[in-house]
Amino acid sequence: MNLGYACINLTLGEQGITSTRGMIKRTFEEKGIQYASQLTLLNAHDLLKVSEWNVANNINVFRITSEMFPWSSAYKLTAMPDYQEIRAVLEQVGKLPIRFTSHPSPFNKLAGEGNTLVNTIDTLEKHSLIFDMMGLPATHKHKINIHVGGAYGDKTKTLKTFAKNFKKLSKNLRGRLTVENDDKLGLFAVNELMPLHESIGIPIVFDYFHHRIHPNGLVEKKAFELAYETWSVKPVFHYSSSRRETEDPTAKREAHSDWVHEKINHYGKHLDIVLETKMKDLAVLKYRQEFEGKAKWMRLKTQQ
Repeated sequence: MNLGYACINLTLGEQGITSTRGMIKRTFEEKGIQYASQLTLLNAHDLLKVSEWNVANNINVFRITSEMFPWSSAYKLTAMPDYQEIRAVLEQVGKLPIRFTSHPSPFNKLAGEGNTLVNTIDTLEKHSLIFDMMGLPATHKHKINIHVGGAYGDKTKTLKTFAKNFKKLSKNLRGRLTVENDDKLGLFAVNELMPLHESIGIPIVFDYFHHRIHPNGLVEKKAFELAYETWSVKPVFHYSSSRRETEDPTAKREAHSDWVHEKINHYGKHLDIVLETKMKDLAVLKYRQEFEGKAKWMRLKTQQ
């Protein structure tokens, strides 16, 4: 079981290293794509530093932020003045021994209609293009993960609409896209996503925490195994402890914890897990120390 984390490295963040530089809408309207391009290039360089830190600390699963390209919905990525340089840096990132993933926002609804669907496809295709820029293969090894996004009053019809719209995506995006079980009772549990997998072959990302909130009659082991068998490569699953149960009794039921407070049961299977905890890289190192008996160590290795 390999552990990774999502988007932000807190250790390097103390040194000002981040791949999430952005700007407010007014600034973008004033400075436009040229400034967005400058920020993206800085983000790409820092993504390389974060990725090198991950390799140095034996963390080989990492979710790339969806905020690396500020206001990317407003322009084509290839139109950025620094596109070639950005691509060259991302190619360096993609050559590192890390399994990169991404998780576009919940506003992406492939079962939606009109502008919602148009915007969703545009956003997802741009995520796939970023992986193309990195030189990553168009397989589920490097997943782009989403939720169905809504039930729209008819779960069966919604899944059919999702499957129909899935066919509108590029081949590379279809090869990377995965779908995740939900934490809301009116949405999709693992067993409710199985017809979608059977229809279009899309793998199911098992989120342990979501399942505990919305099991839909399945014990964890059964849901885990159902999702696991939908993958043709080693799966990537998600894990968080309950913030309400372990850290703050006043927290919302869906709130993720800062740390992992229990040993993760991987049911004897080989898999990668992205920790969706607030303490990011520190949570991975702490888990190793507490549950795997590994020393907690951190160092920065960057190209000079």
